[in-house]
Amino acid sequence: MKRPRIAIPEIDQDVKNYTRAVFAAGMEPVVISVQAEQLQQKLQQEYLDYSLFRAENYDGLLIPGGGDINPIRYGQENQGSIMIMDALDELQFAVLDDFVKQRKPVLGICRGHQVINVYFGGTMIQHLPTAFRHSRRLDEPDKVHRCIAEEEGWLAKLYGTEFPHNSAHHQAVDCLGEGLIIDSHCLEDGTVEAMHHSVLPIYSVQWHPERMCLAWERDDTVNGLLVLQFFCRMCGGNPEAFAALAKSEIMGDRMGL
Repeated sequence: MKRPRIAIPEIDQDVKNYTRAVFAAGMEPVVISVQAEQLQQKLQQEYLDYSLFRAENYDGLLIPGGGDINPIRYGQENQGSIMIMDALDELQFAVLDDFVKQRKPVLGICRGHQVINVYFGGTMIQHLPTAFRHSRRLDEPDKVHRCIAEEEGWLAKLYGTEFPHNSAHHQAVDCLGEGLIIDSHCLEDGTVEAMHHSVLPIYSVQWHPERMCLAWERDDTVNGLLVLQFFCRMCGGNPEAFAALAKSEIMGDRMGL
């Protein structure tokens, strides 16, 4: 059984949690990157022309978490956005554009959820009034809260209509991008926690399923691996065929991912 190849675009980030979870869910993670100064010098098209960056060579795209999107991209001044990396914006929006045009599956996680919303013309709440429910310091574990999922939606089919998950963000979706549909929201304050596109195979969560599975599985949340396995199926894979082997390899720390 062949593993779907999943592109993970990043710059200067540790994405091992993502690669291990992607592998455990039955996919082959491929981290793609480029030097920040090359993108900042407007040479991105030269590098995106290489096969490493082309959507046609992958079965799906995972956009990982990270800092905030530059508010210029959704027509606002900075009103609380932090850790902005214009080079990362350039890379991830360009790669996402290629996957959208080829109608290939996309999964956005945390920042990736926000990138998808802005790509389709949506806007962001730059700092939530209720950020204390969602954000954490770097030396703290993720926050946990409950969400309400839409009945018959993809998340409800995995976890039911109400379930707890982790949280580590201070921004949130404001105006929804064109074609996007809300799949879940925070029980306490209504923050948009998950979406999908009405026509394209694009899904996103504001939380971190890769930090709720395998060695990071928690007693106070659902198992995040189900989200990655769902994505594997969307990309044409069979996660059950690899589950036992992948988990034993990861738990034994024998992988170089």
